[in-house]
Amino acid sequence: MIREKVYPEVRALLEAIDAESAPPLQALPPEEARKAASEALKPASGEPAEVAHVEDIRIPGPGGLIPIRVYAPAGAGPFPALVYFHGGGWVLCDLDTHDNICRLICRAAEAVVVAVDYRLAPEHRFPAAVDDCYAATLWTAANAERLGIDPDRIAAGGDSAGGNLAAVISLKCRDAGGPALALQVLVYPVTNLASFDTPSYREFAEGYHLSRAEMEWFRDSYLAGPADAYHPHASPLLAPDLRALPPALVITAECDPLRDEGEAYARRLAEAGVAVTCTRYAGMIHPFFSLFGVLSQGRKAIEQIAAAARGSAVLT
Repeated sequence: MIREKVYPEVRALLEAIDAESAPPLQALPPEEARKAASEALKPASGEPAEVAHVEDIRIPGPGGLIPIRVYAPAGAGPFPALVYFHGGGWVLCDLDTHDNICRLICRAAEAVVVAVDYRLAPEHRFPAAVDDCYAATLWTAANAERLGIDPDRIAAGGDSAGGNLAAVISLKCRDAGGPALALQVLVYPVTNLASFDTPSYREFAEGYHLSRAEMEWFRDSYLAGPADAYHPHASPLLAPDLRALPPALVITAECDPLRDEGEAYARRLAEAGVAVTCTRYAGMIHPFFSLFGVLSQGRKAIEQIAAAARGSAVLT
């Protein structure tokens, strides 16, 4: 396959994946798919950065205890905070697959990062992940003093399905009266599960790591039924009102089926009067952000997120 738009380092990565001829994730049972995804990410996710303190905690949630991992920087707080929701199509990944990302953000932003191990589909369908992420956000705000966090500088963020969850949690925080978020960080977010009819879906349907078939599998695994796709907490692009949401950093990848819906969400936020920075990373694929060990633009995106988290108190 000729992939003219992708950067050379991305092309080499895609060719290596082609050569492996591994079965598509959607052809595997969920547990096997999770193991395969975890093993595939390890060689490309860099070395773990040192941070001052890491603590695994289990907090109360609507479906039982929610595992979280708290990363703290060196020095005296209070620090800004990022409540982080990992990607993986609501089916894959966990605290360990995104450990290096959270460590880097913690260190570069000098921020506390609270990573959330929300319940996964298909064992736990929508809105289980939303409920867990909201509970973890409430817990973080309630425990800000204990965690060394400035309560006025709490952000929500995530990549892919986690970006979807960060957008949804921003909506829930607004509509439920808090906690007030200072920033939402949306890395190639899923914003519309009701339609995959966009130019980026058509152009990058297969051969660019994340495929349309994989996204259909994720959607069908996550939602309890087709009607759920139209709920704003599954498809935030369909929310009728995006006013009074926190400032947003939206990151997209040029060669990603999700590009257009992420950028459409950024436009709707801006039209609603929300301060938005939207950056498209040229020549990149989904999930370049998680492949920062081999893709230099992935590390650049982490640095951009860290800069936004550091300044989240003034992004209004």
